[in-house]
Amino acid sequence: MREYETTFIVQPEISDEGLQAICERLDGIVEKHGAVRLFYDDMGRRRLAYEIRNFQKGHYLTLFYLDDGKAVPELERALRLDDSVLRFLTVLANEDVRDIEARKAEAAEIERVRAERAAERAAREAKDAEREAEEAAREAEEAALAGELLEAPDDEDDEGFGDEDDDEGFDPEGDSEEEEKEGEG
Repeated sequence: MREYETTFIVQPEISDEGLQAICERLDGIVEKHGAVRLFYDDMGRRRLAYEIRNFQKGHYLTLFYLDDGKAVPELERALRLDDSVLRFLTVLANEDVRDIEARKAEAAEIERVRAERAAERAAREAKDAEREAEEAAREAEEAALAGELLEAPDDEDDEGFGDEDDDEGFDPEGDSEEEEKEGEG
């Protein structure tokens, strides 16, 4: 048997349930043709090198499987017909896999390690999000206290500023009415 890797890029807005449905459909094709699915490598959402169908990002997945070549055309056909798949590429990773059970065990170990890392990453991200929320709350509290201290009292007793009554007779050029009369006559 040979080992193949089929890497495909899915539209970034596809939900996790949609990704799961695509993976299940591909698993069905692999099993139907007698191939052995090893594991999926979910590389997550990444920026594309160039725009594809007006998308600048895509969700990258790689399916690793053992096959004698019968499932490859059918997998590629399914990926070609799926509108949510932007691109795909199948590569022959190992031309002659002799110990299939050892390769399955190795793949299971890889999946287990990745699941542990994903759980650790999720816990770390949750802790970071909690810390950021606490910092944001603390900053908001400090800003509220600073706002109370800087708040100015009402300026009702200011004299001369903004009163329209005091501006009567104000001449912006500085000439008084008497000087104008003298200049005319």
